Amino acid sequence: MTEWSIVGTISGTSADGIDLAEIGTDGHTIGRFGPAETIAYRPATRESVLEAAGRKGERREDWPRIARDVTEDHAGAIRAFIERHTLKPDAVVFHGQTVWHDPKAAETVQLGDPQGLADTLDLPVIGDVRLADMKAGGEGAPLVPVYHRALAKTLVGTDREPLCFLNIGGVSNLTYIDGDGLLAFDIGPGNALLDDWIRQHGAGDFDAGGAIAAKGMADEARLSEALTHPFLSEPGPKSLDRYSFSGSFVDGMGLEDGAATLMTFTAEVIAKAEGLLPRKPSLWLVCGGGRLNPVLMQALRDRLSGDVVSADDFRIDGDALEAQAMAFLGARLKAGLPTTFPETTGAGQPVIGGKVYLPVA
Repeated sequence: MTEWSIVGTISGTSADGIDLAEIGTDGHTIGRFGPAETIAYRPATRESVLEAAGRKGERREDWPRIARDVTEDHAGAIRAFIERHTLKPDAVVFHGQTVWHDPKAAETVQLGDPQGLADTLDLPVIGDVRLADMKAGGEGAPLVPVYHRALAKTLVGTDREPLCFLNIGGVSNLTYIDGDGLLAFDIGPGNALLDDWIRQHGAGDFDAGGAIAAKGMADEARLSEALTHPFLSEPGPKSLDRYSFSGSFVDGMGLEDGAATLMTFTAEVIAKAEGLLPRKPSLWLVCGGGRLNPVLMQALRDRLSGDVVSADDFRIDGDALEAQAMAFLGARLKAGLPTTFPETTGAGQPVIGGKVYLPVA
C-alpha cells in the first residue's frame, strides 16, 4: 500500500487556533506520527468567527469576508508549518471553520476557500470533508471515529475493548469501539457553556484547571431541569451545533457556583450518554481541552464505568488528534475508502468524503 505524507488542519468551534499535524498513512493504518502544533488566528479573525457562530446561521452576508480571512490565516499557518518542519506533503486537508451546523436542515457551513488555498500553497488541498455525508442523509458529524478506530488498533489493543474515545471540546462526543464495529455521536455541551460563562464574567477565556468551578457549589435543582433536554436521551447517531444548548439555566448565579453547575452538567450529560451504549466501556480515553481540567476528569471518574484517562497516557497526542484525523480522512479519500458510516453519522451507506482541489497554474 502507498503511504502518503498528509498535513491535516482544523479549527474547532472555540476558534482558539489552527491545529496542524502531519502523519504518514495509507488510509488503513498509521505508519508514522509527524510534527504537530497550533497556530493562533489573528485576533480579528477569531473575533469575527465567534460572532458569526453566535448568530446561529443569521447575517450570512458576512460569511464571504470571514471565509477570506480564515483562508489567509490557514495559508500562512500551513506554509510556516511546512517550512519549519521541512515537510513535503502529498496533500493538505482543509476542514475550514464551522460557523453553523444544522443537520435537521441538512446544512453544515465550514468557511474557507480550498481552491484558493491550493493555489496559494501550490499543493493539492482536500476540502468539503462533511458535505458528501450530509448528501447521503448523514449528520455530517462526527468525522473522527474511523481515525479513533485506527488509533485503538495501533496504540491501545483489543484487550481493553469495549472502549470509548471521549472528546471534550466546545461540544463533547464519543466513539464506541468493540471489535470492528463503530458507534459515534455528539453527546452534548463540552467546554462551550463554561467557557462562555467565564468570559461573560471577565474571568478569562476558560476555567484553567477547573480552579473556578472547584470553589463553587453545583445547584442540583437547576441541573435536574437542564438534564431533561430531549437531545440527551436520543440514541445516536446525532450531532450538535456549538450553540444548540443554552447555559441560561445558571443565570443569576455567582461566578463560582455557576461554573460548578455548568462543569457538573458536562459530566452528567456524558454519564447519561453511557446508558445509550451497547455495553459499558472498560476504558475512556479523553481527548480535547477537557482532559486538561482535573476537576472535570475527577467528576467523570466518579460517574463513569471503567478507567477514565487522558488519551496521552496511551501515547496519543490529545492536542493533535483532530488535525491528525483530518489527515487520515484525506488518505482515506485518496485510497477510495469510506470516511463515515451509518453507525457514526446516520448516512444511508458508507461514504467517501472530501473533494480534491488541485492548484491552478
